[in-house]
Amino acid sequence: MTFQKVADQYKKELFESVLPFWQKYSIDTECGGYFTCLDRDGTVYDTDKFIWLQCRQVWLFSMLYNRYEQNPEWLETARHGADFLLKHGTDGQGNWYFALDRSGRPLVHPYNIFSDFFAAMAFCQYGLATGDSQYTELSLSIYNNILRRKDNPKGQYNKQVAETRSLHSMGFPMIMANLALEMETLLPAEELERILDVCVDEVMGLHLDTQRGLMYEHVLADGGHLDCFDGRLLNPGHGIEAMWFIMDIGLKRNDRALVQQTTDVILSTLDYAWDKEYNGIYYFMDADGRPPHQLEWDQKLWWVHLETLVALSKAYRATGREECWQWYQRVHDYSWSHFSDPEYGEWFGYLNRRGEKLLTLKGGKWKGCFHVPRALWLCWREFEQLARDNKEL
Repeated sequence: MTFQKVADQYKKELFESVLPFWQKYSIDTECGGYFTCLDRDGTVYDTDKFIWLQCRQVWLFSMLYNRYEQNPEWLETARHGADFLLKHGTDGQGNWYFALDRSGRPLVHPYNIFSDFFAAMAFCQYGLATGDSQYTELSLSIYNNILRRKDNPKGQYNKQVAETRSLHSMGFPMIMANLALEMETLLPAEELERILDVCVDEVMGLHLDTQRGLMYEHVLADGGHLDCFDGRLLNPGHGIEAMWFIMDIGLKRNDRALVQQTTDVILSTLDYAWDKEYNGIYYFMDADGRPPHQLEWDQKLWWVHLETLVALSKAYRATGREECWQWYQRVHDYSWSHFSDPEYGEWFGYLNRRGEKLLTLKGGKWKGCFHVPRALWLCWREFEQLARDNKEL
């Protein structure tokens, strides 16, 4: 299996299967925005619109327009979502709703700051694609609002009593690391370096258990572990995705030690989270091997495996470590044989532990036009470069 052959596989899947699926079935030509609840063949089974998935699709098509080809159809697809979001997406105070109905009426209050993260990403790339500063200025405004909400992201919608149990969650700094790199051209250099420092310090300094090489989802303020469900929670997909975000920072800064450290964590996580009996990566795990409270803990999800393919391809090209290539081939074989759907296009999302399909959907409340095309794009680019480095081109 040559690197160029792998690259061609990802490129073909992206441009001939996945993007056409979303362009054909997801665009709501009557009300604007995108349908994301799509069954295997693209049939729409629910018309509600989830803000973070709307934003992710705007980002995806804008990003491809900016970084690969100025295809007017891609820009039009992005515009379709951007216009809908501008008209209906916020509560009037600049906070982004979680869900709307088909016409754009709010259904779920802006309780989840991740809607804001992906809105900032979307309008950054869309602004760069259109050359219109109103969108990049909006992206910066959202970014600053995220920083203001950092210490209490859910605000009035937070169900936890912080005074009783205050835990630091990895979700915020890991997504902030990715957002800051996405907005690199908009942020002042000193602000970019400041926020990247904070993200690296929090992810690697607090959430990484250096003895075990595992990323804990929730830790105490000093990085310590609390003996409870949340305190022992591992989300292998999150941990691995966070590592390629942090690895990108290491590569940007030519910090080889950080690149090697993130690679170590990717490999440690796979050693711990790979299902030795049925293959695939567990969804949730307990760090001490106790029963997780998530009943879906042993399911095999599309995004977990795709983010792992991205992480391993980046780690292998950056370090040349043989164990990265060995793990890459194992995860690649599992992912392509279980999630890809050559008959109807796009990828399945949810398998049981044995690798059997739980649902035939291609999109829903949590799965949209994001993890599959982003991973295909990134893996294709990594393997194209590996092919050049190895003089296959």
